[in-house]
Amino acid sequence: MNKNNPLYNFSIDESDLQYVGYDLQRPECILAEKDGSLWAADARGGVVHIKPDGTQSVITQKHDASSLKEGDRDRFFAGTLPNGLAFTEDGDILISNFGTDCLEIMKRTGETRVLLDSIDGMPIGKVNFVLRDSLNRIWITVTTQKKNWIDALVPDLDDGYIILYEEGKEARIVADGLHFTNEVRFDKDEEYLYCVETVGVSGGRIVRFRCEDGELKNKEVFGPERWGPGAYPDGIAFDSYGNLWGTMVYSDKIFIITPEGEGKIIFDAGDQEKVKALDDAFYKSEVDYDTLFATGKGPAPWMASITFGGKDLKNVYVGSLRGTKIPYFRSPVAGLPMVHW
Repeated sequence: MNKNNPLYNFSIDESDLQYVGYDLQRPECILAEKDGSLWAADARGGVVHIKPDGTQSVITQKHDASSLKEGDRDRFFAGTLPNGLAFTEDGDILISNFGTDCLEIMKRTGETRVLLDSIDGMPIGKVNFVLRDSLNRIWITVTTQKKNWIDALVPDLDDGYIILYEEGKEARIVADGLHFTNEVRFDKDEEYLYCVETVGVSGGRIVRFRCEDGELKNKEVFGPERWGPGAYPDGIAFDSYGNLWGTMVYSDKIFIITPEGEGKIIFDAGDQEKVKALDDAFYKSEVDYDTLFATGKGPAPWMASITFGGKDLKNVYVGSLRGTKIPYFRSPVAGLPMVHW
């Protein structure tokens, strides 16, 4: 790694972690605001607003989530399941709902409407993530067409895609043939759109597309093609130097990719034996509930996202699929401000 990179020799230990929030349910994606507020996706059907003083409130949509229970495995597969979040230009919250298979827009008081639930006359599929860019365009990722997402945890399924939604225009698919499409992010100049393929024939990886007038072109791998054991990348975010940070969901790792494309694991809280069992099942296309749910025992079980926040954008918050609180640590470099910042 370039010695001028602020992450040169940087790593994280569990003792570096602090925590915010309590009794959360599946805080997969986190949004941060300048005042210190955090907004976390919540499996009860909405978001949790964590204020700078640590107090928090659940803002629910119109979905009935009364049957949801902490630790209930079924909540990962049925009913409302807010996943990726983004702020609109007006401060409302865009929600990619992994349970209802649609893109929703929710006011901060909870009123919700469906923004998009079909594409080309067909149901969208498993809507995973949503991102708004500086031109107010909305980019939406779809993980798979499989109704049960665990069926997409195989090496050779490429039914994921990316949708571009622009107000006043018909939504359209701008990239397809992707493996378990997950988060997407733009670099500082919005020249490239970076996309997570959580699984693949050689494990998960990051790819990128050159973006020209809303068209995605010249797909290429960014960073390592092979990450080794537990290669299931999920969430990504850029820092202001140009490093791409990310999580690996079932193996509970945090990685970075330098601007030059060098990849490095900087934190690993996974159970190596259970991750290996999952890898073995994955490459045989035999992943089942028991093997999958045996993983994820770290401080943020099933690490799912990275969010920079705090007044100096040096707090790094880690979202998770099975955690009840949000760990965070300090970065030596500030995050790249998102469009709402």
